[in-house]
Amino acid sequence: MIIGVTGDTHNNLKNIKTICSIFNQNGAELVLHTGDISLPKSLSAFKDLKCPLIAVLGNNDIEEKNGLKLAAKEFACEIFEEPHSIRLNNRNISLLHHPDLINPDMTMENDIILHGHTHRYRLEENNNCIIFNPGECAGFMEGKNQVGLIDLEKLNAEVINF
Repeated sequence: MIIGVTGDTHNNLKNIKTICSIFNQNGAELVLHTGDISLPKSLSAFKDLKCPLIAVLGNNDIEEKNGLKLAAKEFACEIFEEPHSIRLNNRNISLLHHPDLINPDMTMENDIILHGHTHRYRLEENNNCIIFNPGECAGFMEGKNQVGLIDLEKLNAEVINF
């Protein structure tokens, strides 16, 4: 199973359109958003995905929480408070916005932890758990934006720049 990872899209509708295209072209079967969508119209732009979307709320989503939850009902999208845990292909995954929530217990209980907030690339292993943030997704500088793809079978994470 291939999952797409994005976050901190901060209302950049042009980038969201590109992000959806990248995930669709690469066969993502699920996209995980690590928060800071910001406005309901931005979440609605993810309707172009050919797969479901699961997101957590980031610090810039709090004021729009109700609107975001309404927008999520318009398509195959679920939105949760952080941290949110899911199990896919026999892998435990935690999805969160704030990396300071990561603790030793979380790394021991999960195969993958995905976070946002920093807008910085991170790929490391701790207690046999991959901690991944693909990096900047909301920037306006072409070629400096990044999304991630994870092959859950191989437990391989890669970054695509756009």
